[in-house]
Amino acid sequence: MLETVLAIAGKPGLYRLVSRGNKNLIVESLDAAKKRTPIFGTDKVISLGDIAMYTEGGEVALKKVLQSVANKENAQIASIDIKKATKDELSAYFAEILPEYDRDRVYITDIKKLISWYNILIQAGITEFDTTEGEETDAAE
Repeated sequence: MLETVLAIAGKPGLYRLVSRGNKNLIVESLDAAKKRTPIFGTDKVISLGDIAMYTEGGEVALKKVLQSVANKENAQIASIDIKKATKDELSAYFAEILPEYDRDRVYITDIKKLISWYNILIQAGITEFDTTEGEETDAAE
């Protein structure tokens, strides 16, 4: 699911991939407006499925981190306000979600962006992030 959700440098929010053109992508914003926009090859685009967070032991896929937030928040909007929270409050909140995160390489801006993206996804009705666990067990059977 997160493979079709995109972050675009220089544009706020998240976008869902709608279509691929010859030299562009057509994306739709996940906010209430659902505005469609062409994105060209010069734009820096990354799929949320390709993002990972640094930990002391390596990296953890963003979908697993988002699922941890959803489990903590019962798939509701995050209880912390990223605009009013202090750096220490944000660090403590993130330590509850991902205790082994690398405090030297994960910055406060990364934590704010993660919580912001989580809220956007929840408001868009996306509440299941880490579906690979079920797929792996189905493949094993």
